[in-house]
Amino acid sequence: MRPPAVHPSLHLADVRYEIRGTLARRARALEAAGHAVLKLNIGNPGRFGFRAPAHLEAAITAHLADSDAYCHEQGLESAREAILAVQRSRGAAVPGIEHVFIGNGVSELIDLSLRALLNPGDEVLLPAPDYPLWSAATILNDGTPRYYACPASRAHLPDPDEIAALCGPRTRAIVLIHPNNPTGACYPRELLERIVAVAARHDLLLLSDEIYDGIRYDGAPYTPLASVAGELPCIAFGGLSKVHRACGFRIGWATLSGAGERVDAYRDAMQLLAALRLCANVPAQWAIEPALTGPDSIAALTASGGRLYEARRAVVEGAARSRFLECVTPRGALYAFPSVRADVLPDFDDNAFALRLLEEEHALVVPGSSFNLKDSRHFRITLLPEPAQLADVFARIERVLARMEEEQPASKVA
Repeated sequence: MRPPAVHPSLHLADVRYEIRGTLARRARALEAAGHAVLKLNIGNPGRFGFRAPAHLEAAITAHLADSDAYCHEQGLESAREAILAVQRSRGAAVPGIEHVFIGNGVSELIDLSLRALLNPGDEVLLPAPDYPLWSAATILNDGTPRYYACPASRAHLPDPDEIAALCGPRTRAIVLIHPNNPTGACYPRELLERIVAVAARHDLLLLSDEIYDGIRYDGAPYTPLASVAGELPCIAFGGLSKVHRACGFRIGWATLSGAGERVDAYRDAMQLLAALRLCANVPAQWAIEPALTGPDSIAALTASGGRLYEARRAVVEGAARSRFLECVTPRGALYAFPSVRADVLPDFDDNAFALRLLEEEHALVVPGSSFNLKDSRHFRITLLPEPAQLADVFARIERVLARMEEEQPASKVA
């Protein structure tokens, strides 16, 4: 008799992370069979030839001998002081260093912050499309995601009135991803002020994922949410992985701002959870202070002529040349979020398209539905490859969409 199977937690039934899911596994199988696959599914700069700045690597090397022991559960004091100084310079009302947390990437801190907040059945308001870790962390911590729309028809910006309409007695927090992943939208200050007003009326915690804060194009606005929130409780998330091209360092931080009496108990809950995991990896924490106080290494990449800027140009022009595609020009972050026109391919299926693009043209993108977007006609593509590679990718995309058009029933063809 075979032993019984080990059954996974029921919590996982509604958890998805297709960025590294079925399509990514199929891509690895194609590579194992000898095919070269262009992976455009993950914003991982090191896989496209980017390097972390040399002064960050030097700081880690210089402090290896100081990294054998656990550090404080919230992180190295010098690193937290540097984070605190930056947040205060941006106008955030962070009470002190004890309100700064360093984690093994922002991913760990998102989970920790929601775990410290949620009771079973509590609701978190999330953008649609979202970065799916936010939905997963909400579900895994017994919460319920509720989505506010950020459609292409509004340049992927939310409507504060729609956010307000979603607020109910179990709502605990509003999440913003700004600059946005996957759409590249940057939120103007006036929009942030209206969202803060909603949070104030309903006594909600604001959670602002600002990991792409320094990656913006053509003077796109960036206002730190905490600077608008003032005394209202707000957590801002940042890290080394994107702006400093150091994903593998696994270093992120969270700063809790707001009036002390409003955030003290929650801060203590976060500190308890941080202590239970002992501390974040110590060697890479030594890179935080030089990253925040050293030379700017991202501006040249995002300015006209810089590699990221020109990659974005290649994506925008590729979509503009297409018979099938529309795309809101991304104003920040490392992605574009094109959509397929309904008048040309009315029965478009984003998952079927992504699979065909992988199987037929060996290019891997992420379907828009992977970002908790219903009835999606979108896909996400990273801006990290060389511009010439991206131009080639759009030629591959056009070929697949043309074949899908040819296969439509005659009644569907205009």
